[in-house]
Amino acid sequence: MLIVAACQSGGSGGGFFAPPQPKDPKQIAEEEGKILASELLAYCPNVTLRDGTAFFNSYAKGGQDDPAKLTYQSAITDATRNCTRTDTTMSINVGVAGKVVTGPAGGPGTVNMPIRIAVIRGEEVLYSQLHKNAVQVADTSMATQWVFTIPNITIPKPTARDVQIFVGYDEGPQKKKPQG
Repeated sequence: MLIVAACQSGGSGGGFFAPPQPKDPKQIAEEEGKILASELLAYCPNVTLRDGTAFFNSYAKGGQDDPAKLTYQSAITDATRNCTRTDTTMSINVGVAGKVVTGPAGGPGTVNMPIRIAVIRGEEVLYSQLHKNAVQVADTSMATQWVFTIPNITIPKPTARDVQIFVGYDEGPQKKKPQG
């Protein structure tokens, strides 16, 4: 009889047979490390490689465009992104992958490549930054693969699907030729 009485006693918080309190689906997902369908379907701008910016050639001093003076050639082979949102902002992480091949005038060492990441809405530039990606080339007989990430690019939260991310090599402004 004491066993039965123990099962039936209880405070106002419900007992053994009380229905479980419902949990918020977002809280459950966070506790279990799962991603909600709404997050999978949320807008994250596409990454586009601009025409003419997929390859970058470097030449020995005074050897511009001379194939015999090519020190290395680098190519962007893939780019991706992921996004997180708050009520007012979107944070974007961009990843760029590629490879470096040593040319006839090249050798082992560090290769510095200028990579520009730009986030655009129509004609408005939300973010544009030139980054230096340093890659260590050890074996000149084969391609050296690299991955470069740019975390936490923060922009105002888009109200439409009108934002685009561009990546590519960018040597910066063209030097002016002396007039004479």
